[in-house]
Amino acid sequence: MERKVFGLGDIVQMKKPHPCGSNEMEIIRMGMDIRIKCTGCQHSVLVPRAKFEKNMKKVLRSAESGTDNN
Repeated sequence: MERKVFGLGDIVQMKKPHPCGSNEMEIIRMGMDIRIKCTGCQHSVLVPRAKFEKNMKKVLRSAESGTDNN
């Protein structure tokens, strides 16, 4: 299985949308746990890395390049 590459500041799409309706999340902290912030309502959630990697669909915008990764 291919490992998903993501970094601090990336905008990612999750498998399930946030209750506010947005499915874009920004990575704002990385470590054993990953803190993601909803780009729609600015609510942030701390998620264990394993659960985050399982529930992340794809990186929409990378912080380094500033472009789409499609």
